[in-house]
This record gives sequence, C-alpha cells and structure tokens, in this order.
Amino acid sequence: MTIPAHYPIGTPGVAWGPAEVATWLARQNRHRSYREDVLSVVDALRARYEVVEYGQLDYPPESYPLLAIKSRPWRDDLPCVLVTGGVHGYETSGVHGALRFARQHASAYEGRANLVIAPCVSPWAYERIHRWNPQALDPNRSFRENSPAQESAALLRLVADFRERVLMHIDLHETTDTDESEFRPALAARDGIAYEPGEVPDGFYLVDDSENPQPAFQQAVIAAVAKVTHIAPADRNGQIIGSPVVAPGVIEYPMRKLGLCAGITSARFTTTTEVYPDSPRATPEQCIAAQVAAVCAAIDFALAHAG
Repeated sequence: MTIPAHYPIGTPGVAWGPAEVATWLARQNRHRSYREDVLSVVDALRARYEVVEYGQLDYPPESYPLLAIKSRPWRDDLPCVLVTGGVHGYETSGVHGALRFARQHASAYEGRANLVIAPCVSPWAYERIHRWNPQALDPNRSFRENSPAQESAALLRLVADFRERVLMHIDLHETTDTDESEFRPALAARDGIAYEPGEVPDGFYLVDDSENPQPAFQQAVIAAVAKVTHIAPADRNGQIIGSPVVAPGVIEYPMRKLGLCAGITSARFTTTTEVYPDSPRATPEQCIAAQVAAVCAAIDFALAHAG
C-alpha cells in the first residue's frame, strides 16, 4: 500500500474551498450501478415487504431514489429493529450484507419485531466506490439536526416517527486499505491538516457507543462473526484505529457527538460493524456472510434481552 506524501488536490495546510471540491468531484467516475445492484434486489422483495421511498438524491444529471424495506404488517406492539448499510458507498459488504439479510433471514423475525432495512444510504458514493458525497462530505459524520448531507438528512427523516421505539440498530461498514491510501489523506487535505498514517486492522471489529456501552451485546455479535471470519487483534498499543480495545474486537466512539449513523435513534443496543475485505484471510463472500451473521446475532440478543 502506497501512502502519498502529499494529496494531489489543494495546498498543504490550507482547507479546501469550492475550487478544490470541484477538482476532486471531476475526478470521480462511476464504476457500478445502484439500479442493477440494489434497486433490482429491493424490487424483488416488494411481494414480501413494504418498500418505501424515503427520499431522493438529486445530483444532476443523476437522481437516486432512497429505498427502505419494512415489515408488513407493521405492528405497534412489537419493538423496532433498524439495519443500515452503504452509509459509506465504498464499503461493499455492508450494502450486500443488508440485502442478503433481507432476502434470506428477515422473514424469521416476522411477528417478533418490526424490521426497517436501509441497504444503501449513499448510492452516489456506492456507484463511485467512495466515502464522501459529491460535496466532499462524509455522511457518517453528518447525522445531526440540519445535516449538510442529503443522505444523512433523508435517513433522519425516515426514522423520525419511530426513533424512540427502536430496540436495536446495527450499521454495516468496512475498514479497507484505501482508508489509508486515499480517504484519510483526502480528509487531511480537505481540512488543511497534516496527514498522520495509521494502521489498518486485519479482521472484523465493532464500534460500541461510549455513551451507552453494551458489552454483552457486542460480545454476542463478535462470537457469531468469529464463526465466519477472523476478529481483528489489538495493535502493539492495545488499540484498533487509534482507539483502546475495550474487549476482544470492540472499541468505543461517542456516536451522537460524532454524528454517526448508529446514534440516530434511542436504541438501547447499537453497534457499527467493520469488516476487512482486503485481508488475505478473507474473501468478499466471507465479508458479506460476516455482516449477515452480525445482523442476526444482534437482533437475537436484543430480542432476548428486550425486557
């Protein structure tokens, strides 16, 4: 993995303005199809679930409908469970893990929970295999009131009516080599700060909410995923991506303070998954399967401990 000494856009130490964002945007190319990969799969589920369009992203000349899959019938006496993927469009297994869960496992929870699955929160970024939206904004730092990111604002509107009733929210992510080769250098350049290289962990890990830690819940998810793929060890400093490891494969972030997707509800149980698709010990199939295992284990634990 090659770490650039200087990001090719902007002036070191100077935050980007509109000209630099425009230069960055001109370099982004479409590599895959949201319509073919996501919308077609969701459309095939309409006979089994309610499919709602909770927003539309207008990035001329393109427009992207934002779809969520919901339990049908919706029962007010049941707890709500929220599954989100593709908040970062380049994190592929999050999108396809959410879709596979919907296709193959969601029916097992009929009559036990109301499910809401938003499989691809950032379709423009999904097509371009990128972390940001066209304004060079990270949706997963933008889940807050009056969000500047359309993707984040739309998801917040979706959950507004039931956010207090959500029991569990799992947000599906990846940590990749491009975090260090592209995205963190770009972030430093955008913000006009020095880039300090980090270490990409080899394996699956979870991010718990430091303001509402649920260690038993996190370990139940880790145990399920360990049957599918390996769990990331702590580095020589006892950390993963610069945060102390509080339990095997678990770190903590203040989710609401950072504007993270997993902090958008009042759920008791929340987690962010992180798989490592670039590991020589994992395949793309394992990464998707790990996401599905995490979702099922998270729901099972939450329902078993709902009282």
